[in-house]
Amino acid sequence: MTESTHPQAQRIEAGDHRSYIKLALSLATQSPPKPTNYRVGAVVVDVATNEILATGYTLELPGNTHAEQCCFEKLAKKYGVETSKLGEALPGEVALYTTVEPCSQRLSGNLPCVDRILAIGKKIKTVYVGVHEPDKFVSGNSSKQKLKEAGIEFAHVGGLEKEILEVATAGHEKST
Repeated sequence: MTESTHPQAQRIEAGDHRSYIKLALSLATQSPPKPTNYRVGAVVVDVATNEILATGYTLELPGNTHAEQCCFEKLAKKYGVETSKLGEALPGEVALYTTVEPCSQRLSGNLPCVDRILAIGKKIKTVYVGVHEPDKFVSGNSSKQKLKEAGIEFAHVGGLEKEILEVATAGHEKST
């Protein structure tokens, strides 16, 4: 099971962070619009080989799943390990691209995405985000701080904020 066959993936050069965020954005559009969550896309890349290891989007897998969680669950299945052992199975350096900053709190009680990233350990060297999480559901997202404290780089990839927020908030009530 390889994810690198995604049509857009064949054209992405190593280090082209904007194109990986665009790929994540295309994945986010597959998430069903709901008033209670953001539509987010995520991509996990092996930095050494520029291979896409997994892709995911909000609610892709059963349950109230977030995009990053879907990537990690697919990777655990791919490598035949529990998600708690994923750090032992991943290549030496991976990057996570996500359209919206990983959540630091889940109102559903599920494990926040930032804690899932931290549980993987130092294999994820950089988290690239298209936008910071808006304060609509949970205010004061602390993911950036938690990642930096753990030695994981947090990088904002600018230029697609308007498009990302349009997709992310589809299904939300628009304020007038």
